[in-house]
Amino acid sequence: MLNLRDYQQSSIAKLREGFVNGHNAQMLYSPTGSGKTEVAIELLNATAAKGNRVAMILDRRILCDQTSERLQKYGIEHGTLMAGHWNYRPERNIQICSAQTLEARGSFPGLKLLIIDEAHTARKSVVEFIHNNPQVKVIGLSASPFTKGLGEIYSNVVNAITTRELVESGQLAPIRVFFSKEIDMTGAKKVAGEWSQKEATERGIKITGDIVSEWAKKTHDIYGEPKKTIVFCAGVAHGEDLSRNFAEAGYNFVTLSYRDDDEYKAEAIKEFARDGSEIQGLIATDILTKGFDQADVHFGISARPFTKSFSSHVQQLGRVMRPHHLKESAVWLDHSGNFLRFKDQWDELYGSGVDVMDDGAEKTKKEPTDIEKAKAKCPICGALWPGNSDICAHCGHTRQRRNDVITVAGELLELTPTKTEKYTGEYKEQWYQGLIGYLESRGKNINRAYHLYREKFKVDPAWKKKAGFVNNPAAQDAIVYLQHANIAFSKRKTA
Repeated sequence: MLNLRDYQQSSIAKLREGFVNGHNAQMLYSPTGSGKTEVAIELLNATAAKGNRVAMILDRRILCDQTSERLQKYGIEHGTLMAGHWNYRPERNIQICSAQTLEARGSFPGLKLLIIDEAHTARKSVVEFIHNNPQVKVIGLSASPFTKGLGEIYSNVVNAITTRELVESGQLAPIRVFFSKEIDMTGAKKVAGEWSQKEATERGIKITGDIVSEWAKKTHDIYGEPKKTIVFCAGVAHGEDLSRNFAEAGYNFVTLSYRDDDEYKAEAIKEFARDGSEIQGLIATDILTKGFDQADVHFGISARPFTKSFSSHVQQLGRVMRPHHLKESAVWLDHSGNFLRFKDQWDELYGSGVDVMDDGAEKTKKEPTDIEKAKAKCPICGALWPGNSDICAHCGHTRQRRNDVITVAGELLELTPTKTEKYTGEYKEQWYQGLIGYLESRGKNINRAYHLYREKFKVDPAWKKKAGFVNNPAAQDAIVYLQHANIAFSKRKTA
């Protein structure tokens, strides 16, 4: 029996409200792993129960098979509209078909509702069908609706739930990012605004050894053994080169590409999904961004640089964030520079989701400077710094903040900061109350926390004077700040 979560039921209610308000084509944004297929199945079943025809379009035959199997699991009668398919039942009200099938048919008589999976792809034939059939209600499903032109197709967006909410509720795995040796794309040619795959492949091959060695080190450092991994490579030749290098290092990584037939790819993915599989990793360009929903994948390796395709970046991250009982978090090894390149957009999407169709979301991004790259990562292990914390969450290294100084006529002059670092209210509250808790546990005067807060944030604390937890990054930062203040006081006292 299909049981929907609260946010899934709310999404359906908002979609129905949108139709009532005249939005015939709507986009449902929901992160990878949030259960968009279950929402689609509920809508398919409800529409068919009223005697109406409804169809769902998927990008490839293998995805049609997976969706058909899911419908069968819930005991929902349907047909799969592909010639020669074992479930070819064109008379049934629910039809599952590929975009290629729609292209071949050109029409879909009597259709009441059309659901489009991976709607950010925006295939020409599907867009033409929507525009030519205004009487058909349309719902697009996507975890990354940022492709240019979507705003001309869909007039309303329903934001189901944010990635942050799914992570905090345990329905997605948090992601740990490590910045590794980056593919150098300086001066590379671009095609339609993206770096050419040919050049990305050639430059990616130059750091294949670093990609293999970094993964081997991290998987043993973090887990003590190899863990299932997916690699997003720069091209076919790069994937083959990676597979050879992994093999030489003693690991079995299988490369998949458009050159392989669907049966081979399906068998490889099936074997990889098996417990105790001899395949430790899959390597592909973009094949694994669609319909790949394997929860026990612990590692993702980004080795295909994008200059503007935020959608592809989001889809890749989503492949490793599905929760699994043996996975506390997913690990992301960034050799492409994509995470920092798209970090502002990812932070916004992570916390807020999508409320409007933004056709400007996939513009060429400004490249981070060397200084920005250095500040973003721990100099010891390469991990992404956690928010405003000065303590690396992976290796425990403490970042020492220093004032920038310049030398003028033999004197050291402190540079005035150009801007004040921003802290969230949540961070400041945890900083203040965590420090109170620390001082209280050691029998110290808790009023010290008030004065240190004023010294650091230049304002009075707006929070109640109560003890808080000390085992969070903000409180740990406060303790380090206290220790530095104590050291500075001791030096002044003995001077």
